[in-house]
Amino acid sequence: MKKKTVTVALDKNSYDIHIGQGILRDIAECLPVDLKDRTLFILADENVSKIYARQVYDRLKAEKPKSVQLMEMPAGEQTKSLSSLEKVLSWLLDHGVERSSVLFAVGGGVIGDLAGFAAATVLRGISFVQVPTTLLAQVDSAVGGKTGVNMVQGKNLVGVFYQPLAVVSDIETLKTLPKRQILAGYAEIVKYGLIDDPSFFIWLEKEGHNVCALEEQPLVRAIDISCCKKAEIVRKDEKEQQGIRALLNLGHTFGHALETASGYDNRLLHGEAVAVGLVLAFRLSYRLRLCPEEDVDRVISHLAGIGLPTKISMITPTLEASAEDLMSYFKLDKKSSRGVVTYIVAAGIGKAHICRNVLEEDVKAVLEHSIDGK
Repeated sequence: MKKKTVTVALDKNSYDIHIGQGILRDIAECLPVDLKDRTLFILADENVSKIYARQVYDRLKAEKPKSVQLMEMPAGEQTKSLSSLEKVLSWLLDHGVERSSVLFAVGGGVIGDLAGFAAATVLRGISFVQVPTTLLAQVDSAVGGKTGVNMVQGKNLVGVFYQPLAVVSDIETLKTLPKRQILAGYAEIVKYGLIDDPSFFIWLEKEGHNVCALEEQPLVRAIDISCCKKAEIVRKDEKEQQGIRALLNLGHTFGHALETASGYDNRLLHGEAVAVGLVLAFRLSYRLRLCPEEDVDRVISHLAGIGLPTKISMITPTLEASAEDLMSYFKLDKKSSRGVVTYIVAAGIGKAHICRNVLEEDVKAVLEHSIDGK
């Protein structure tokens, strides 16, 4: 299969996203720099370390660097913490990190966010390469330069914008993922259709099961379109100052609150929280008389048909959080300003927009409806 390349065109630090089958074997050819005589580092998710991190390690060694160091971190949101960041920074410093060093993030979104934050801060900035091995990371978190960690108070509250040197997305890595992880990543793909591309959503209604079955052509198309859409939004609003990039958070105000309430444990993957959040965003839009009910039904039908949760009541073990509890987390959402929560709502499929004048009683009603399993 021919490799696809998507360029994230920015005023500074533009980079390419490489998408293809088996391209980790040629990872050095995807990079815009020579690796010879550099000190290289690989931060890997322990779930993929023995397979893909070792493959990356061997390929990098062939480029005759000064050295290659490998560190494993546990998978899961609990790793995305300040204590983990300190461990990574200490590892880099203990092993001779230099300004010319390159850090490779091999794993899912947690590893990518953590590695990117470490790269941005050690020695005031070294290069890093995203090597996403989950569907969610390949279509979302590895693209756009958002890095950071979670806090007890909420998700992604500490971090920086820091663009990678390149993104290398090998679809072969998805074959070892549990089905649950694939479905979680698919929720982020659906999001792009719901934001501004109803034709993409229609295509997903037809091809979604094939994408989740990892059939090569529909899978690559879904990843390619998702990356193109995110790249274009990031190009227009790299650091979320124009309000355009906030649209990428459709479903995330609700989703992040659910993750915070869960304590970032394994009962709720990020993509599952996003799936529930997308439904809540569309239910809120319908309650506000912005969106036709048939569009809400289509969103629910598609996500449920794929196998994703669509209600808070479907999270197991039960999430012990009331509507008021969840709404308290909204105040810490990064889109909030001066105590006013910003919601991403929709006038229909493919018609997302920002809304700031939402009554708390409407949000509470939508949350209680979902908690009660209705």
